[in-house]
Amino acid sequence: MANTSSAKKATRKIAARTEVNKTRRSRMRSFVRKFEEAVASGDKTAAAEAFKAVEPEIMRAATKGIVHKNTASRKVSRLAARLKSISA
Repeated sequence: MANTSSAKKATRKIAARTEVNKTRRSRMRSFVRKFEEAVASGDKTAAAEAFKAVEPEIMRAATKGIVHKNTASRKVSRLAARLKSISA
């Protein structure tokens, strides 16, 4: 347990940031799930719309430090490949 006042404050800050990060991570995953559902339905236009929504959300998570930049790029790339495979 924290003893100094600065350590106690750091604990409070960490808890607050954890809540914000959980919300952002959940939001990103929700957008990804909507894209996955659109792909599963086979509707190319719905999947394209979902991709337009999910791509900036993933990159925003990268800028906020929720996921690493390379991880975000990899996720977007894989989602784009799945979108492309629908038409084939």
